[in-house]
Amino acid sequence: MIRCGRGLILLLFFSLIQGGAVFATDIPQITILPDKGFYHPGETVQITVRTSAGVRLEAHIFYLTAELANLSAPVTDGEAVLTWTPPPQAPRGYGLSVDVYDDAGAVVATQTSAFDVLNRWIDAPRYGFLSDFSPARLTDTAMVEWMLQHHINGVQFYDWQYRWEDLLPETDRFDDGLGRPQSMTTIRRLIDALHAHSIAAMPYTAIYGASSAFYRQHPEWGLFDARQRVYDFGENSFIAIMNPALGSPWNQHLLGEFADVLDNTVFDGIHIDQYGSPKNGYDNNGNYVDLADVMPQFINQTAELVRRKRGNEGVVLFNCVGNWPIDTVAVSEQDAAYIEVWSPNDSYLDLGRIVTNAETLGAGKPVIIPAYIPPEQTVNWRLANSIILASGGTHLETGEPESMLADPYFPRFGKLTPEQQPVFRRYYDFQVRYENVLSTTTSAGSDDLHRAVDLGEIRTHGITARNRVVPVVRSGDTFDTFSLINFIGVDQTNWNAPTTSAPTLLTDLVVTITVARPVARVWAASPDAEATMNPTLLTYTVEDGILRLTLPSLNYWSMIVVEYVHGN
Repeated sequence: MIRCGRGLILLLFFSLIQGGAVFATDIPQITILPDKGFYHPGETVQITVRTSAGVRLEAHIFYLTAELANLSAPVTDGEAVLTWTPPPQAPRGYGLSVDVYDDAGAVVATQTSAFDVLNRWIDAPRYGFLSDFSPARLTDTAMVEWMLQHHINGVQFYDWQYRWEDLLPETDRFDDGLGRPQSMTTIRRLIDALHAHSIAAMPYTAIYGASSAFYRQHPEWGLFDARQRVYDFGENSFIAIMNPALGSPWNQHLLGEFADVLDNTVFDGIHIDQYGSPKNGYDNNGNYVDLADVMPQFINQTAELVRRKRGNEGVVLFNCVGNWPIDTVAVSEQDAAYIEVWSPNDSYLDLGRIVTNAETLGAGKPVIIPAYIPPEQTVNWRLANSIILASGGTHLETGEPESMLADPYFPRFGKLTPEQQPVFRRYYDFQVRYENVLSTTTSAGSDDLHRAVDLGEIRTHGITARNRVVPVVRSGDTFDTFSLINFIGVDQTNWNAPTTSAPTLLTDLVVTITVARPVARVWAASPDAEATMNPTLLTYTVEDGILRLTLPSLNYWSMIVVEYVHGN
């Protein structure tokens, strides 16, 4: 039987059983800032905690369910600093729970955060963006702190370049191809500011875009339709599509531009875009060009160049617009799959399928999903993030302070409200803290494991997500992670269809899972509230291969981890 509407009682219950503060709250305001986007093995973590109240704090550091350290520090002028050196294992995500005490010894606030140890940022990317490179941009502090608070470890510099075909300007100040004022001084300062905090900087480029003026100078370099008209893009056809085929003049020109950028800036690799169309065409001599074949070849050429200029730390990313051509690009030498999602991939379930498919085709490479959702559509982005992260992917959606990407032209981003920001932050804390059971050491669970979940009267299977709980399963060597995404009561099953219909809160949810191995323990966590960020051990029974437990609550997303007895 499903019982709803006891959210306040449940929140208090979860606060009590966490072993920390009785009340988890965002007031008084706490800001937790790791000093880096990620840490290399052997590096010391330094975390600054700012609080509007309290005289001292205690912090607990967790790896999954194990508490590894208990730190304390005085609060001076509203600020405290914590330091800790993690074990050298990588990749590994850690959780942080901070309790702030007043001078009477009472807890006045509790908040969680996270950090991780990686060999390379791209091993567990949290990809962000910057889109303002104007001379008027005079401070980087708010940007850096926003990125550190959300553990961004790689940043796309979107439309930073002078022209699509001529990336670096000859002067410091310039107008880009759309007439926006830009400054190389600003760009170089932003790169340095990110590097100071172990955040990579990636320059946006386009595989075949050139200004119409450049095409008129080199008309034989274009990519043509069957009637020998050059393809174009954008309003008033201000971009011409060039032929990037192996050995073509444009191919060699653009690779030369990439080399120029890497020689004259400290960007960390190359980010390559495409426009989704055309998918094929003809060169100047009438030879057929299939871009699904050309694109992986170009990626491999770029990867060789980046390795030569940046060594093993260099990164190459390519945009599979509309999930095309993922079949050929996934096996290329790109460092992660980057997939901009468009129709007909409209359903929430499509987001999960795209992540799983790309990960499989790419032999486990990370998957980054740009899916543009206006910030006011809170239900949409919470459910989309739940599906993407539970499936092992990550969502490109922020970077500029308080931003949420709402449009493929990044400068048109939206702004999160102060009320939305704590909820938004928890998704980033959660994906970092639990990366070892969600992404880095896992793969998509089998169809049998997805079918193994039973919620009694609540549907868990169907063609769409409508009015059901969707199980998403990730598997590791000694555990399975069962994420339950709640669509009960949600009136839209498409991530890009606006809705204000939030999921119906479910409490005391009886969950049964068919298991084939002896169970060692079961625990749960959720990004839905501060009180559920820390893991909670669950009581369970196993009889005739059926694991049975009661999940205290399911709002948007609850994660259940089933650990098995070693050696079985």
